[in-house]
Amino acid sequence: METILIVDDEKNYLVVLEALLSPEGYEIVTADNAPSALRLIEGSDLDLVLTDMKMPGMSGMELLEECKKIKPEVPVIMMTAYGTIELAVEAMKKHAFDYITKPFQNEELKVTIRKALDNYRLVKENRRLSEALSERYRFSNIIGRSKPMLAIYDMIRKVAGSRAAVMITGPSGTGKELIAKAIHYESPRRDRPFVSVSCGALTETLLESELFGHEKGAFTGAVALKKGRFELADGGTLFLDEVGEMPPPLQVKLLRVLQEMEFERVGGTKTLKVDVRVLSASNRNLKETVADGLFREDLFYRLNVIHIEVPPLRERPEDIRLLVDHFIEKYKNDLGKEKIDLSPQVWKSFYGYLWPGNVRELENVIERAVVLNSGGVVELKDLPPEFSEKQEELDVDRFIPSDASLQETLEKIEEKMIRRALKLSDNVQSHAADKLGITKSLIQHKMKKYNILL
Repeated sequence: METILIVDDEKNYLVVLEALLSPEGYEIVTADNAPSALRLIEGSDLDLVLTDMKMPGMSGMELLEECKKIKPEVPVIMMTAYGTIELAVEAMKKHAFDYITKPFQNEELKVTIRKALDNYRLVKENRRLSEALSERYRFSNIIGRSKPMLAIYDMIRKVAGSRAAVMITGPSGTGKELIAKAIHYESPRRDRPFVSVSCGALTETLLESELFGHEKGAFTGAVALKKGRFELADGGTLFLDEVGEMPPPLQVKLLRVLQEMEFERVGGTKTLKVDVRVLSASNRNLKETVADGLFREDLFYRLNVIHIEVPPLRERPEDIRLLVDHFIEKYKNDLGKEKIDLSPQVWKSFYGYLWPGNVRELENVIERAVVLNSGGVVELKDLPPEFSEKQEELDVDRFIPSDASLQETLEKIEEKMIRRALKLSDNVQSHAADKLGITKSLIQHKMKKYNILL
């Protein structure tokens, strides 16, 4: 639904124009002075501004100038009862879309507004096309030729053309959002928006507003109408990152939207319909989360029509060289460096490292190395300390009694590793499980076995 801001100090004109334009399917927002209009322009998602020219205080011409500074692409139509050629020329020079004199013909105004909105839609679509053109090449940024990655490429191609919901799982830093973007830009929706939201980064109230939008005055701080991510993604793709962190009350609302593709903004009563494909991601085992009663089973199956599992980097070491070459090329070009190689010691350390931060950690390590290196060859000194620390071999004779059984020794080591992982993860079981490379249910089982209490 397109939103029009009408600005006029004569309130009867606001009433008349709202009554004229609302039946056309537009959402109407009004202001009776330019400062109030500016606040709405700054804080609302608008598609057109229709403003009177002559107002006390800040004039419509001044409002036009300020609007173009804030949102230069939003069309502005000027109205005045004092029409002159000079004013028309001045308004057009300041990038008004058009100029209408009062009293105007209703149909003439409707046609002018429709032209302005159609033009704005083309501007936005051209921008999206340009962005999509560059983003489509992001498929090539998913680096890897290992068997698991080749299977993921095949899956992306198969699912891209459908409307099916896709759940992408895997540890943090493996590139789940990159895969979601590849699905979008390989799909028929590539020229429409790709909109993402992190479900774990916001409180329940803020997340609800981000997803569904809110009306002005819906809650403290809601000073203007705000369109939500579902509305902004209409015709395109919505990516729900870390969907497993979504609070249970919002899960109910999300399920309804996925079923009906309609919703109301927070504080609103008008039902809005959208056409959105939903992709989601999680670094948690959502089946376990469902079993624990923290995630709705019906929502899980609605989101998990197709499942893509992204393996951690430690399970595809054959991709390390490709990734290193890609990131070296990226950052040496950014810094204007001609050639960067890795010493044999660095390659050995890379293949012996477990990469708990996965591809994201590898990229950060390469960026640091390229920045710090001045000789053309990356040495261990150019890497974080953990790569140059010597791994001391375990002195079995010194630390393990000669009469100790294998099972007893392994259990003691296992218990110590679990306690250490929990300590390093601030007692967050899922994070400790990730560090150990096991599932949350398994670490809970081991904690009961060793009587580890939090």
